[in-house]
Amino acid sequence: MTAEGAVAPAHSSAAGRAEASLPMKLLFALPGFHRYDRGAEVALLSVATELARSGDEVVVAGSGEPRPNTPYQFHRVPSVRRERFELLPKFPPLRTETAWEDATFAANLMIRERLTGYDATITCSFPFTQWALRAKSPRRAAHVFVTQNGDWPAFTNSSEYRSFGCDGLVCTNPDYLTRNEANWRCALIPNGVDTDRFQPGAPCGARFGFPDDMPVVLMVSALIESKRVLEGIRAAAKLDNVFLAVAGDGPLRDEARELAASLLPGRYKQLTLSAHEMPELYRSADAFLHLSLLESFGNVFLEAWACGLPVVAHESDRLRWILGSGQFLCDTEDEKQLVEHLRSAIAAGKSAPSAGIEQFTWPSIAAQYRAFIGGIVGR
Repeated sequence: MTAEGAVAPAHSSAAGRAEASLPMKLLFALPGFHRYDRGAEVALLSVATELARSGDEVVVAGSGEPRPNTPYQFHRVPSVRRERFELLPKFPPLRTETAWEDATFAANLMIRERLTGYDATITCSFPFTQWALRAKSPRRAAHVFVTQNGDWPAFTNSSEYRSFGCDGLVCTNPDYLTRNEANWRCALIPNGVDTDRFQPGAPCGARFGFPDDMPVVLMVSALIESKRVLEGIRAAAKLDNVFLAVAGDGPLRDEARELAASLLPGRYKQLTLSAHEMPELYRSADAFLHLSLLESFGNVFLEAWACGLPVVAHESDRLRWILGSGQFLCDTEDEKQLVEHLRSAIAAGKSAPSAGIEQFTWPSIAAQYRAFIGGIVGR
């Protein structure tokens, strides 16, 4: 679904291309590409992969290392890892450790990459990477911004957000579309899941150090305040004989470890895994818990759903739009509700994914991206 807003797209390097079916030259840029396997990186790399397979010329710029057998070209652009900035002061526009990392990436992107000659550039990183991609040039590519990490740059008119601009805005949920369609050329496109990889199967908990005599509750979250992992530890501690596994890392790692040692002695494990290990991790759990109050989308919900796990998460219209009515959504700020829903999810156990997951396959999602970007480029 697309909706054209009041702001017309700028002239692109291929404005004369009227046929969206012609191959396009696209640049996806994000400092975390090939370095992290978090939601935004997984989503945009999945789209880039499918577009390259369909015949577009796709370049991915990121700070990790090349990976074998990718259908796109990978250009390594160095940046300082976000963990190095966790203790540095935060101020606009360097509001977080990820913004510091983004600034170092954007500087190298402008130095090392020839940013002209593309039909379109795509990122979800604001402000520095987007500033680099939108730097004034007579041959500047059309720019598509994806709301993987939120849509506030698109509607906020203070501080550095006043500099935001794009030729197309991919809204990952209906709320973002409603809020932005009057101002930008928008498309409502959800994230997806690789159902060939994420599917029910035999557990292998011993590989991850999970016990075989108690149910395993899995959280896949960065260890940051907004993901509320500490609340997850407290909720799991209210249930007897439950093991909590947290796949992720972040500034709260030590606080989480100390709290778990106090409340869940011998029943907690924090893991940092590669992307190819994640399907087996999901299959080795008995229930999935995610406590962020409002995600832009949340790939992890689809991954857990595709693997047949019951999902416990915060009730919202946005999440109901993704998951439908068959999961264990509640007011997770009410600890009593949260504990009861977690207990019910564990009792329900794993099952085959319900109907609906097929609409979120990556080829389907990438086709929607291609139609939207092709419409902008053709214009």
